[in-house]
Amino acid sequence: MPGCNNQYELMRLIDKLSFALDDTRLFLDTHPDDRDALEYFERTMQLRNRAVRDYTSKYGPVTQYELNTSGGWNWNSCPLPWNGGV
Repeated sequence: MPGCNNQYELMRLIDKLSFALDDTRLFLDTHPDDRDALEYFERTMQLRNRAVRDYTSKYGPVTQYELNTSGGWNWNSCPLPWNGGV
């Protein structure tokens, strides 16, 4: 992702995008016909998905859903982001 030069910056971006998605989802729960909010949600989701793919390819999975199990189960083979892995 442009502007994210290291692991910490990329994880911070994922956190910010995740927060924006959560907040927008709550808004959409009460305003389901708001086209601008829905478009914002979709754009932000695309950005977050791209950031997660970038992070996963460089540093490992962000959540268990990005785990590559072709080499066996290695979810906790390295420090996880919430355990100081960033």
